Amino acid sequence: MSSPTIEENRVFGAVIIGDEIISGKRQDKHFARIAELMADRGLRLSWVQYLGDDQNRLAEVFKRSMAAGEVVFSCGGIGNTPDDYTRQAVAQALGVGLSLSPEAEAALEARFGDGLDEVRKLLGTFPDGAKIIPNPINGVPGFMIREHYFVPGFPQMAHPMIEWVLDTFYAQLFHRKPMVEKALLLTGEKAYESELLDLMQHIVAAYPDLRLFSLPSLVGKERRHLELGVEGEACRVDQAMEEIRREVERRGITWAWRD
Repeated sequence: MSSPTIEENRVFGAVIIGDEIISGKRQDKHFARIAELMADRGLRLSWVQYLGDDQNRLAEVFKRSMAAGEVVFSCGGIGNTPDDYTRQAVAQALGVGLSLSPEAEAALEARFGDGLDEVRKLLGTFPDGAKIIPNPINGVPGFMIREHYFVPGFPQMAHPMIEWVLDTFYAQLFHRKPMVEKALLLTGEKAYESELLDLMQHIVAAYPDLRLFSLPSLVGKERRHLELGVEGEACRVDQAMEEIRREVERRGITWAWRD
């Protein structure tokens, strides 16, 4: 089996920023929608991280993900109030300054006209070298640099901006390899993850291109079943699931295909 190219192995992550989310005052509305936008295009997130408005911590996270060459969507903290630190954190991570982007200034002039004052210009003050992400809702842009895409915390703005990024820069990755998911529902005294660790470890080692999952199901305090399966290319999924099925049968575990 040939090794995937670097392009096919692109890692996508999401950073969701805001003290109000960390404190529980507001519920996150980004993660599920970003995952949905990507799934619609045959892509998936590899990780998501929730962070408060802490410049140093944000800078550490962005420096690490930029060094790894990951594609990251960051939601929140790009306003012009004193508690917005995202642009400063990105500049810190890159070791560059902040300045008013000519692209952003033009977008802000179109939005505010004669009302574009120094305070509003802060909305277009980005790390040096950044490009803008158009905002179809109110015209105030986000910014992008090193395949990191920074959008507002407002979902109605952030999500179409992320959609634009995906369609503009990553269309070549869409539905590159159709992915399928199959699983068995296991029941009985032997249908426990602890009893099947060796089988799961074998499948992970033998099929490194697949994603294995194991999901116990409970009803109240009663165990219902264990869902065991894999996700990936159809032919490889079929191979792995046949191996899992044969071993489950050999061990005398009751099973059924998940619908």
